Amino acid sequence: MPSSYSKPMTRRGLLSAASVLGLAALTACSDKDNSELADQANSADGKGYVSGDGSVTEFKEKDRGEPVDFEGTLFDGTPVKGSDLPGKPSLLNFWYAGCAPCRAEAPHLQKLFGEFGDAANFYGINLRDEQGTAEAFERNFGIQYPSVEDRAGGVLMDLSEYVPAQAVPTTLVLDSQGRVAARVLGQIDESVVRTLLQDQVEGKDSSSKNS
Repeated sequence: MPSSYSKPMTRRGLLSAASVLGLAALTACSDKDNSELADQANSADGKGYVSGDGSVTEFKEKDRGEPVDFEGTLFDGTPVKGSDLPGKPSLLNFWYAGCAPCRAEAPHLQKLFGEFGDAANFYGINLRDEQGTAEAFERNFGIQYPSVEDRAGGVLMDLSEYVPAQAVPTTLVLDSQGRVAARVLGQIDESVVRTLLQDQVEGKDSSSKNS
């Protein structure tokens, strides 16, 4: 299992925008994280999602695990597999329409897709919505990249090593080999994810800098 690495404060101001999880985050989340997520999930606030704090975990290239392995189907019926992704970096965003942080980050994800869509794969992983609801969300926010319909949770289960159950939104940045290079738990910061994507597009092992 890959180990995580906390970056120094000096790296491109990345940590001024989001805190980095420490070595306790060797799995999708630590025991403490799991307890806090469970408490949120069982609360009676009715919001229907568990909110993260935007924390970023980066994985050293030498410590990354195997390429992600999943199978899913886009809302238009097109099959997609983890094995389709290697060859260029990828961004996977777990979302659904009723999630307030998902709505807040949607314009930023679309902007990043406009910048990196030719150089990186972009896929949403929609955990709750029927096609009509998901498509209405995409029209409303101008989302141009496709999403996997994952109400059955198959993709979520396949990627549970990195994506805590019910922690929505969660965003994964994969390297060109299809391995998880970074994870954002909660609403993204656009500038942070831009840096993460740029490093992967340029073939940099950003997480090993200054180590």
